[in-house]
Amino acid sequence: MKYTNPILPGFHPDPSICRVGGDFYLVTSSFEYFPGLPLFHSTDLVHWEQINHILDRDSQFTLTTEAPNHFGIYAPTLRYHDGIYYCIVTNVGGPAGGNFFVYTTDPYSAWSDPVWLPFGGIDPSLFFDDDGKVYYSGTDKNIFISELVLSRSTTADGSVQLHCDHVGEQVYAWDGSGGNNPEGPHLYKINGMYYLMIAEGGTEYCHMVTIARSQSVYGPYEPCPHNPVLTNRSTDLPIKAVGHADLVEDQNGNWWAVCLGIRPLGYPFRHNLGRETMLVPVVWQQGWPVMGMNHDGHVDAEIEVWLQAKTAQLPGAQTTSGAPAKNSRYIPGSSYTDSFNTTSMHPSWNTIYNPDKALYEFTQNGLILHGNENALSSQEKKSLVCRRQEHFDFTARLTLCIKNLPENGEAGLAIYMNNQHHYELAMIRHNQKRCLIIRRQIGSLWAVENTIEYDSDTVLLQLTGSRERYSFAYSASESAPLVTVGSGETQYLTTEAGGCFTGNYIALYAANTDAICKKFVYEVE
Repeated sequence: MKYTNPILPGFHPDPSICRVGGDFYLVTSSFEYFPGLPLFHSTDLVHWEQINHILDRDSQFTLTTEAPNHFGIYAPTLRYHDGIYYCIVTNVGGPAGGNFFVYTTDPYSAWSDPVWLPFGGIDPSLFFDDDGKVYYSGTDKNIFISELVLSRSTTADGSVQLHCDHVGEQVYAWDGSGGNNPEGPHLYKINGMYYLMIAEGGTEYCHMVTIARSQSVYGPYEPCPHNPVLTNRSTDLPIKAVGHADLVEDQNGNWWAVCLGIRPLGYPFRHNLGRETMLVPVVWQQGWPVMGMNHDGHVDAEIEVWLQAKTAQLPGAQTTSGAPAKNSRYIPGSSYTDSFNTTSMHPSWNTIYNPDKALYEFTQNGLILHGNENALSSQEKKSLVCRRQEHFDFTARLTLCIKNLPENGEAGLAIYMNNQHHYELAMIRHNQKRCLIIRRQIGSLWAVENTIEYDSDTVLLQLTGSRERYSFAYSASESAPLVTVGSGETQYLTTEAGGCFTGNYIALYAANTDAICKKFVYEVE
């Protein structure tokens, strides 16, 4: 079996995975973006489709507009038990912040409203023991474990409703192997032993995965003698900052870990795609997991492994999902065209924070952005629809129409890391003239670097990405020649230059005007 990492390119951090029969489900963090918690399905661990978002309505969560890239939906854990799918997560900084879980009996349908849990800290996880007990593990300076008593009832319409009836004592179980920021715990029971796997070293270049085991769920926990079991620190491998892993056993008895990692642009290291999801083979030796293609605890970009097979279905061979096919699903990392001719948002798109629905109008004739007073540089809610940048080399094109453009109104196509770091090509009206501009903002510094008078109300805007630069061009139509407007260095739109936990997005936006998005094309170079 051969495959290439990442298996989910672009901003897909903190992956958590579970298997139900021959189906794998995976969820990642989403921070300040809405809908939250993108959910993916696969039958082979390599080829994935996005089937929906777990958090897709205001009643489930409220995102704060403070400190972009720092707050929001952190580190989910996805589990399946007794016919129910659970996703537990932290909403950091939210007005109704804290830890909660949602659930469903069908991962393709809507998930429940939250069941709140009285725990501080972050990175919650659920573990269902074989004696029927349920345990919560979380991070509050160190790793703790607490028993939960859950019950279920049936509503009048026949749906399942879950309740948390009791929370046990919070027992601090392990403080890790000595690395800073022990976090991201996952608890497992394998061959009668309890395993507690965590992340250490911070989420930067010293990130790592460590593990300990015990005969009792509360410990004491014995650290693995070859910790860290997974890290790319101090190597020359192209994938860096590897950590925050989750284990899964496939239907043939092979073990795997999903984890996050980054692909830096160059040296000094800096990355703009965010933390991405990687897949790592795992074997067990003397009661401990040994990870990596060469059993060296490293994540490689190209991986080839030999697998044991108990059935005719082997991981790595794409099969057909038992779920009904839906045209609205998205294959991460694929080229994509959106003609904006439906009345709902495709799952590959996000908004910033819980959307002000008055700003977005989905029609069969295009997506209408009703721009408010908030520009891209505002950290408040704004008229913006965006999708992850998933490749270093890509081309994105937007056909945009603005019939009535007021003075100081604008709309356009942007590469967006956060409200203080973005480049955009926009149609504006300034001094009673309709123009196209390229603007760049890096921290508190910004400049309009080119201005071109443009009389038409419709324009095709193009953004091209490479490892070195983001470049902008425009044309009067799809058949007209492109005119280059300008470009900017990628290095200033990187986490190291001014970001935190997210990655770059390709954004369609409007401010102080109404703009119609006619067509969007994302092509992989």
